[in-house]
Amino acid sequence: MAKKVVATLKKKDGVKYAKVIKAVKTESGAYSFREEIVTEDRVKEVLASK
Repeated sequence: MAKKVVATLKKKDGVKYAKVIKAVKTESGAYSFREEIVTEDRVKEVLASK
């Protein structure tokens, strides 16, 4: 499945996308991971937000 995601994110003439995986702490203290697919120009913005 990972190959399929990478293949769809690498379009020649389209907008470039990046997959952001962020560790988020839950109420119980454990960490979970949140995955988002965003455009490359929004990566820093997404990582800076909580």
